[in-house]
Amino acid sequence: MKLSFYGADKTVTGSCHCVEVNGKRILIDCGLQQGAGDKDNSTLPFVPGSIDAVLVTHAHIDHSGRLPLLVKQGYHGPILTTRLTAQLLSIMLRDSAHIQESDAAWENQKGRRAGREDVEPLYTIADAEAALKLLQTCNYGETVDVFPGVSARFYDAGHLLGSAMIELNLRENDVEKTIVFSGDIGNVNHPIIRDPSYLTRADYVVMETTYADRNHPPEQAYTEELAEIIDSTLGKGGNVVIPAFAVGRTQELLYYIREIKERGLVQSVPDFPVYVDSPLAGEATRIFMGDLRGYTDDETADLAEKGINILAFPGLNVTQTLEESKWLNTDHTPKVILSASGMCDAGRIRHHLKHNLWRPECTIVFVGFQAYGSLGRILVDGEKKEVKLFGEEIAVRARIAQLFGLSSHADRTALLRWINNYTPRPDHVFLVHGEEQNTVSFAETLREAGFAAHAPDYTEVYDLAANALVQAGVPFIEEKEKKKTPKESPVYQRLWAMGQRLLEVIRHNKGGANKDLAKFADQISALCEKWDR
Repeated sequence: MKLSFYGADKTVTGSCHCVEVNGKRILIDCGLQQGAGDKDNSTLPFVPGSIDAVLVTHAHIDHSGRLPLLVKQGYHGPILTTRLTAQLLSIMLRDSAHIQESDAAWENQKGRRAGREDVEPLYTIADAEAALKLLQTCNYGETVDVFPGVSARFYDAGHLLGSAMIELNLRENDVEKTIVFSGDIGNVNHPIIRDPSYLTRADYVVMETTYADRNHPPEQAYTEELAEIIDSTLGKGGNVVIPAFAVGRTQELLYYIREIKERGLVQSVPDFPVYVDSPLAGEATRIFMGDLRGYTDDETADLAEKGINILAFPGLNVTQTLEESKWLNTDHTPKVILSASGMCDAGRIRHHLKHNLWRPECTIVFVGFQAYGSLGRILVDGEKKEVKLFGEEIAVRARIAQLFGLSSHADRTALLRWINNYTPRPDHVFLVHGEEQNTVSFAETLREAGFAAHAPDYTEVYDLAANALVQAGVPFIEEKEKKKTPKESPVYQRLWAMGQRLLEVIRHNKGGANKDLAKFADQISALCEKWDR
């Protein structure tokens, strides 16, 4: 009975975990690594054909984006998820495959001129279609028998339509264990979707930590802050450009903008136009306006019952063609543009940044997490006064704003509230889906509160029956650190991992008897003297 960590370990994207029980291997998510990192998306750290079932927490690409690759490389089992996640996957995986094919075609066009061999896309639309054929759906709260000795139950995670926390009940020989995968825990009081579920019992918890280092401002503050940004920017004749994830975030923004217009919070241009420039966002919005029974909060359900379109308002436009998208940057009318991708690494948003970043009267508003190495992160951190887009240096003169309150992830206080709901405390809590400093620091916070917790490394293996680490993982190395040092051998990486393990053991012995701690310190000192050469 083992748990292996194959993604989002001391980093935010690429979620992937594996439970092994009774000879069966069950994958929880198979996400795409986004931004900079030391892992290759084309290489899975396991044999795809050895996986017997896949359970998906939600449709975001950092949790689902390598499902077509998994199928391409030999997986043929079921992919289990909720009904609305399956609907969103049907558009998101096809869109991701289209991007993979387009990127490969672009690289090959340049490569042929340089005499390089062609590259293959990570996966194709046909691979995505093959993955979609394996989807099987279930409802929240429904118990699903995955294999003998393994049952699953999905609970509303409050992060995205259809998003789920997954509870696995495991039985192997005479050992029974319950493990909960939190998926992405949602923010509270968000429009459309319900607040996250609070579970009470588990032997083990695999928990996200995206915003474990900060709290979001109150809901009222960011609604009015967004209105202020729109009002001041349009009043100066500029555009408000919002890099927004096409699924989830775009629809929430439309909900808020409808409210802003109804309350008359923008005085400079009261009837300001809003453009959703993303075909994927347009398709997703249609799903958000479809059959949402069992998935939305009471307010949204009441509005729908009254026949009110929660995502429609005067001045809303959804572009379809490239010509319409290009026109947005030749038209001089001040406007709000919502476009993907949310981290600015691909898609139409990069064209809008090219035409608006250099204009001081414009504002770029970030409303979601920006992974390390992404263009969005570079802009938010203010690292550069110029960025390169389509081979051209573009000055960064626009106002850069970030609205943390619009995040669909729980903040530090909400994460602590969620984990403290478990009574009794789990045997162990694994902190994932967060930058290294966040996961390690939050693990220390939980240990001080009486939890057994740590931040696992990539490829780490944990024995759930024995409650013990059985294989150390490989540390996550940020791209900026890799550039400073030569590539380490696997043996050195294992040594580094054992050093991290030693630190965990030291922390675990906090509060021990002075005599024992002194002996431990002497042993470490002797080891250092032997190898410090």
